[in-house]
Amino acid sequence: MVETTGGEPGDGTAEVLDRPLPDGVRRRVVQIVSDGFGGLTVGELPTQLRQYARFAPNRRAKFAGNAMATALETDPLFRQRIGEKLREAQAELAGALDSGSPPPAADPLDVAAAAYVLRPTGWVKLVTAAGEEALRADAERADEESRAELARLREELAQAREQTRADTERLRTELDAAKKEAESLHRKLRAALSDVKRGEAALRKLQGESETARAEGQTQVSAAESESRRLKARLGEAEAALEATRRAAREGRSVEDMRVRLLLDTVLDAAQGLRRELALPPVSVRPAETVDAVEPGRMTPKDIAARALSENDPAILDQLLALPQAHLVVDGYNVTKTGYPQMPLEKQRLRLLGQLSQLAAQTGAEATCVFDGAELAAPVLLAPPRGVRVLFSKAGVTADELIRQLVRAEPPGRPVIVVSTDREVADGVARAGARPVASAVLLKRFSRA
Repeated sequence: MVETTGGEPGDGTAEVLDRPLPDGVRRRVVQIVSDGFGGLTVGELPTQLRQYARFAPNRRAKFAGNAMATALETDPLFRQRIGEKLREAQAELAGALDSGSPPPAADPLDVAAAAYVLRPTGWVKLVTAAGEEALRADAERADEESRAELARLREELAQAREQTRADTERLRTELDAAKKEAESLHRKLRAALSDVKRGEAALRKLQGESETARAEGQTQVSAAESESRRLKARLGEAEAALEATRRAAREGRSVEDMRVRLLLDTVLDAAQGLRRELALPPVSVRPAETVDAVEPGRMTPKDIAARALSENDPAILDQLLALPQAHLVVDGYNVTKTGYPQMPLEKQRLRLLGQLSQLAAQTGAEATCVFDGAELAAPVLLAPPRGVRVLFSKAGVTADELIRQLVRAEPPGRPVIVVSTDREVADGVARAGARPVASAVLLKRFSRA
């Protein structure tokens, strides 16, 4: 019946589609061909499609879609056979198309694909109408997507504007804070420069006083040497007179005995006057005192900690430096980076050394300041202040190790005070017999001065 219908004049076989098959209709046509493909024998298939006979329907539609669409268009017999399979599968839709009234609820793309395969009268209009309907649906869908995209973009724009306002306020706040911090740093810098100037002035004053004291000392030494020569001459005269008196005594002359006794009294009086003028102290050291032992009541650096003072009280440092022959060893960068880390390293060193020089002059203690040489890009041109020994660690040696070497170099029993907040340094020097003190204590001592 299909072959008769397909060949009768006046049916849809004479109609021609004057435009490409719409994509949606074409996909449905390929699916119809793929579904009916499996019900045909290899001999009933066009030659170019026989290689796909064993493919699964979905795989066949994917790889042989173009070939099946071409064969359906150019091979009327193949189209007739596919139409028979379609009529068997969708008899109601095929009958409606033959009667010219497709079901209203049917998918336009399914109706157009079936009409393209069965070719009833008016099939071109059905295919064209389905294509236009698909285009309208695509346009409506694209329009809906565009609206949704526009709404999303507007929402993102509003969020971006809000974020921009928030970022602007945050940046303005950060800028104000940065300006305040810069002003604070400028004030600190001016204060630091003022401290440096005062330290330099104090250093110059101390240098002048030291020069004056040295000149006075040299004058006193010269006077003492002259007096010593004069007394030695008098002592020689007295010895000569004493020898003469002894000779006279051996000769039994009583008058000479009296003269000798008078000279002897003169010599004794002269010796006592010499002791008074030279301010010679009485002999205080005895051989038994040269033996190394612990005497009751002797103060050591460890005894200072037992007193009723806080570990952060700068008075502890004063008591330690008041010990005889005390040696103060300072971990330079540990102190400067605790007290004024914002300053350049060169100004940190100058400030610390100026303060140490004043402390050494006040206490009379030996002072050694150690800096880490690993942070130096070039040799430091530095004139150490009076009373302070300045050392930089060599390449490959840290300042901590140099401090431990200085402590080990001291004889047992000498008070050695090491200023550092580094726990490892403090523990190491404590085991070696030194007394560790926190950097904050030294800084408090500087500020008190």
